[in-house]
Amino acid sequence: MDRFAGKIVWITGASSGIGEALAVAFAREGARLVLSSRRGDELERVRQRLARADEHLCLPLDLTQSGTFPALTALVLEKFGRVDILVNNGGVSQRALAADMRLDVERTMMEVNYFGSVALTKAVLPSMLARRAGHVVAISSVMGYVGTPGRSTYAASKHALHGYFDSLRAEVWPAGLKVTLVCPGYVQTHVSDNAFGAHGEKHGRTDATHVRGITAERCAAATLRAIALGKEEISVGGFETWAIALKRFLPGVFSRVIRRMKFSVSQQ
Repeated sequence: MDRFAGKIVWITGASSGIGEALAVAFAREGARLVLSSRRGDELERVRQRLARADEHLCLPLDLTQSGTFPALTALVLEKFGRVDILVNNGGVSQRALAADMRLDVERTMMEVNYFGSVALTKAVLPSMLARRAGHVVAISSVMGYVGTPGRSTYAASKHALHGYFDSLRAEVWPAGLKVTLVCPGYVQTHVSDNAFGAHGEKHGRTDATHVRGITAERCAAATLRAIALGKEEISVGGFETWAIALKRFLPGVFSRVIRRMKFSVSQQ
């Protein structure tokens, strides 16, 4: 199956987890990839494991440094001529109570999770509009719909993605562009290990919820299927994805459930 043969796909957060699984899946289906994250050595490791490794580009990128995005986009366009699919996957989670979370750490989270995705999309969008073709994907979360203890700023950043990309979808559809939101639940990645504590420290351990989560490969497969079908939005995961419906249709029940749930936070 080569649904993405010849497509140019730019993935942020491509050095591990869902981003790495997406890279493997897209390359297997014939896409040519731009792999971005802060860790150039890990990007190279990912590139080497991809089908047709020499066709792909490693392009280190820091989502907090949006001033670099126009030049990086120009480099991609010079090399490949276009970006068919932009996958805004890079992000960081949280393991801290709202009362303890330092404001500067919250601002950094918003830069990574929200403003970074917005800024890169804005850098790529003019070329897509000029061609009247392109697909923007935002990897959000079940937390884009619900808020749980210890995840206040993370939830806020994912809620913000929904507002922005829902609006963008309505704006760009006359030009033939598509926008897809992907909302994973618990996935077997290092997202909890790398999550920010109250002072910006790493959580440093894998939560049991993520140990029991779906594989990154399953999440990637669902994402590629949604992109190929032009879906506006999907959720993927286990039982936790039911929280979306529970919040929407039985908010009082949802609130009572959330008050009783166990949650992890980093300890200084």
